[in-house]
Amino acid sequence: MTTAAVAPERDFTALPLRRRASWVVLLGSLAALGAFTIDLYLPAFPELETELGASTSAVQLTLTGTMVGVALGMLLVGPLSDAVGRRRPLLVGLGVHVVASLLCALAPTIEVLTALRVLQGLGTSSAAVIALAVVRDKFDGRGAARLQARLMVIVGVSPLFAPSIGGVLLELFHWRGLFVALAVLSGALAVAVAVLLPETVPAHHRRRFALRPALRGYVGLLRDPALIGLVLVAGLSMSAIFGYVAQSSFAFQQQYGLSAAAFGLAFATGGAMLVAGTQVNGSLVHRFSSQGLLVTGLVSGAASGVLLLLAATTGFGGMLGLLVPLWMTMFCIGLVMPNNPVLALERHATAAGATAALLGASQHGVAAAAAPLGGAMPFPPATSMAVIMSGALLAALLVYALFTRRTLARPPVLHGEEARTAALREVERARAVEAEAELLAAAGTDAPEGSVRSGPSVPATSSCHHP
Repeated sequence: MTTAAVAPERDFTALPLRRRASWVVLLGSLAALGAFTIDLYLPAFPELETELGASTSAVQLTLTGTMVGVALGMLLVGPLSDAVGRRRPLLVGLGVHVVASLLCALAPTIEVLTALRVLQGLGTSSAAVIALAVVRDKFDGRGAARLQARLMVIVGVSPLFAPSIGGVLLELFHWRGLFVALAVLSGALAVAVAVLLPETVPAHHRRRFALRPALRGYVGLLRDPALIGLVLVAGLSMSAIFGYVAQSSFAFQQQYGLSAAAFGLAFATGGAMLVAGTQVNGSLVHRFSSQGLLVTGLVSGAASGVLLLLAATTGFGGMLGLLVPLWMTMFCIGLVMPNNPVLALERHATAAGATAALLGASQHGVAAAAAPLGGAMPFPPATSMAVIMSGALLAALLVYALFTRRTLARPPVLHGEEARTAALREVERARAVEAEAELLAAAGTDAPEGSVRSGPSVPATSSCHHP
């Protein structure tokens, strides 16, 4: 497969090291805000039960409410940011998150806290969606894939380490202090965005936002079978991670008798293997296609998931026999997660916000449904964890085979506003090429083919359908 030339200003790898690091830190912090919002307060669940007089299920409902808020907010913020630009929805969302976090710190009852957690999820949704969309706005090619891989490291690892950080903070502060910490974090991010992040959607590419066209835009995106597959694979991959997060404490502490400190170490090894997978993926994207790496991760992840299930059900090898296939599985998920959004955003570059929203909503929505499954299963905790992880990865491989494998090779058929935007950008690019050709002809030289790129390119073979 031939890779199109990337203009220097859109090549992430051509940037100086300091600028590359600043992009990773800023966008990575935005992408991680959702995970910290969801998971930072998990160690405080017993205190919430005691102080607010709530049942265990009522406390867990505050977690589900946040994930529902994040998923719904992503579906709204995606097309909104495509229409009006990235900065305004992002700053408004961070402001909502600050206010909601402070109100959570003052919540008098579990019911009020649950409602405020939904609002908090709505606020944090803008950060994750827009962080992904900005990558596609600013960069192309393998450099974009590399930056995407770095962000996926942060997104994947944050749910694994946020509870540990929350536990440390809980030793120092009351549980309400955790929500104050979230308010400080989102406030600091709002300042950083206001100072450092430029608007990445040019004014002539924006349009008036309306809910009905936005919904039609989602319908148009979901007419692409390849994108449906990628969205479902994203959700199922995140479900495997949340199966690990939700069940590992019961598996290692109750079933295998580890202390809290030993559990923290064992839990961190899983996160380290996820990081290793994403880091290896980042070094391989220059040699192999994103689709090839995605397939490798899915096939090997499904296989290691089956080994994990066998180890959990038979008890072969004790805890080490469980950890080895668990590490293999987490490593393979690290190969899957970065390539999913790269492939999806390449197909729908002119609707990057809405596409990122679908991916994020799928990850949080499917994971929210999968997280409590372990407690309902009539198995030991380790077996329940293995069932969720292996089942999610096998389902992801099946979805890829049915929806994505063949259709990904065909260019997408664009519909509605996405088609109009793609056509406009193609016209702009053609005019730029003609202008450079005239200048070069006047100088007595020939214009090199594809020498000009102005913004994200759209495959010339893409079909555009206007309603």
